[in-house]
Amino acid sequence: MEKPIIIFGAKGIAHPALEIFNSHDLVVYGFLDEDESLHKKEINNVAILGNPEDDGFLKLIGKKCEAFVAVDDARYRASLVKMLNEKRKVQPVNALHRLSYISTDAAIGHGNFINAKVSIGAGASIGNHCILHTNATIEHQAKIGDFVQIGAGAVVNSGTTIGNGVFLGSGVTVVAGVTIGKNARVGAGSVVIGDVAANQTVFGNPAQVVEK
Repeated sequence: MEKPIIIFGAKGIAHPALEIFNSHDLVVYGFLDEDESLHKKEINNVAILGNPEDDGFLKLIGKKCEAFVAVDDARYRASLVKMLNEKRKVQPVNALHRLSYISTDAAIGHGNFINAKVSIGAGASIGNHCILHTNATIEHQAKIGDFVQIGAGAVVNSGTTIGNGVFLGSGVTVVAGVTIGKNARVGAGSVVIGDVAANQTVFGNPAQVVEK
């Protein structure tokens, strides 16, 4: 990757994403964030330039710069990815920490944030635009969908299927072979021993449905 990178978002994972790119000797051109109070400020000497929808900066994407979307909120992240796909015909790049382990037999999509000491096993697949926090473990043959967020220290065991938009809190354990449906949420520290339906929220050991 030779082009500089523009990071969309200046909060949450934006700072660690900058550190990941710096560790690979990649140049970050700047940040874009919708919060105008942040404009013209800096993160580790890199400027927050303006708004993500500013055409003056967008026109750089794909020609002179790459893009990375550093937004925790899955819906907003998806809207920014859609904008980049449609307006600039590009996919965001991955931010892969040097201290992560990714099997040579694993499949990784676009726009993923994979932090330090994440382990991704043989035959596992990671979709697009996922966030995997420090020490998360994805065992062999596990399948992770798009826009999934996996908290620090979570363990996704072998043969599991994690649907699009799922949120797994810090320290969650998902036992082998379990399927978690689209947009489900699993509270921190939970142990998931059975399938979770789409859009459900579960918590506990063993994880139980949280009534709304």
